[in-house]
Amino acid sequence: MAQFDVHRNKGALRESVPFVVLVQSAQFDGYRRRVVVPLVRRNLLPANTPTVGRRMNPTFEIDGIEVVLHPLDMVSVAVDQLGAPVVSLAEHGQRITDALDELLTRSWG
Repeated sequence: MAQFDVHRNKGALRESVPFVVLVQSAQFDGYRRRVVVPLVRRNLLPANTPTVGRRMNPTFEIDGIEVVLHPLDMVSVAVDQLGAPVVSLAEHGQRITDALDELLTRSWG
């Protein structure tokens, strides 16, 4: 498992959230859990969602499905709950990091 690997969601919400992306640094690979961010089906979000496609919620296409990064629902999952990676979003790593930075920034107080 590598940072920005995408895995199929095995959880109850897998229809609306078909994938998760691993965002945790390799520094913590020895730990038994991984921090992931849901990738929500774009067509399930309201058409006028103001943040989709912007810094906080970049969009990606995975297996022909348009998905949106949803950092506000970030969670940690046990390693054994993540199957083999489907694809890597490493080439989009800066966009994902920027989204997390937007979530965690202190500029808004």
